[in-house]
Amino acid sequence: MRMEKTTHTQTSFFRDEQSANSLISDRFGRTFNYLRLSVNEYCNLRCIYCMPEEGVPFRSQDKLLTTDEICRLIETTSQMGVSKIRFTGGEPLLRKDLLELIQLVHEIDGIDSIHLTTNGTLLSKQINSLKDAGLTGINISLDTLNPEKFNSITRGEGLDLVLDGLEKANQSGISSIKVNVVVMRDFNNDELLDFIQLTKENDVTVRFIELMPFDAHQIWKTGKFYRAEQIISDLKKQVDELVPVNGSRTEHHIFRKNGYKGKVAVIPSYTRNLCGECNRIRITADGKLMNCLYSQNETNLRDAMRNGSSNEEIGSFILDAMMKKHKDGWDAQNQGNDNRESMTQIGG
Repeated sequence: MRMEKTTHTQTSFFRDEQSANSLISDRFGRTFNYLRLSVNEYCNLRCIYCMPEEGVPFRSQDKLLTTDEICRLIETTSQMGVSKIRFTGGEPLLRKDLLELIQLVHEIDGIDSIHLTTNGTLLSKQINSLKDAGLTGINISLDTLNPEKFNSITRGEGLDLVLDGLEKANQSGISSIKVNVVVMRDFNNDELLDFIQLTKENDVTVRFIELMPFDAHQIWKTGKFYRAEQIISDLKKQVDELVPVNGSRTEHHIFRKNGYKGKVAVIPSYTRNLCGECNRIRITADGKLMNCLYSQNETNLRDAMRNGSSNEEIGSFILDAMMKKHKDGWDAQNQGNDNRESMTQIGG
């Protein structure tokens, strides 16, 4: 049975007892209105910086959040000031009830935008249904435009499917289309210009992202790391007339080539120059809240819900966890041993 929408009485705790907007905040003055929620751990690719070729031990279905539990968390956080939702994975398009989930979230008061991060292989067949359900933004992970490199990076095939999905997304009318490129030295850093060409005729943002150490200990220490400053330097050497423009909080450096429709961004995800602007809450597919991508501590919201905690109590757990957020990702990473060995277990 589908859960009913949260009533005003159920959520008055957030409206009346905390603040007019019930903003989630931390001790450093940051507020959090953006929830990244992983809907599964499964993926049909095995990218070399994400998980081993044989995969990782996935949690059983009963350990993952149900559709009702996901909606409850989004309803609760929406009453606390969260207005943007991003569904991640694994590969979220592998979740059979994803369209239903987007439709339900689209109806929740206070949610202004619903985004999706996908590897794009399944996108072209679902793009129209996703838009009709209420999706407002898509990020496509694509690290190369070369078929052989694609097979090497992903340990799979399907570059043509991803490019078709990107084309269909650009034609769909969905307002925000972005391409996420994890750049690795001596691997795909020779394709910067090729990716920038994607912005010539399309209103798409190509985002060059630093490699992060969530690779199940495979390639992080092999010299592939390509620092944001070096990416920017190489871009400026290779591309004439890069003009600074405005972007999102994570798009720490963002440009447009004169005459091109789209944008080019560089994201220092490992360097962590953007921590002071963080507005994100992360919830894993098994219902654990992580107050930072590099956090060593998790708050188990799944078990709290299944053990009978009220929305007010869930809200208090979220507030408490975010108040304990560290100043930056370096402090968070230094707190102990890694809880998760793969990015697919965190949510891309």
